[in-house]
Amino acid sequence: MATTDDAFDGLTEHCQECDLDTLHEVSVQLRTESSKAENAAFSREPYRVTECQRCGHRDSQRMNNA
Repeated sequence: MATTDDAFDGLTEHCQECDLDTLHEVSVQLRTESSKAENAAFSREPYRVTECQRCGHRDSQRMNNA
């Protein structure tokens, strides 16, 4: 579970690589999932992307699992 931190920019989350609760930079990215050009505009999905500020490990999770 993510918690807010007194740090300027980030959240404290558990890092699988460090096996510790560390400061993470968190963002949301829209990614195109279709490889067909005519469907690309309709296949964008939001992903939650986290990056550990200690080791640099990045992880992403699709937010719409419909």
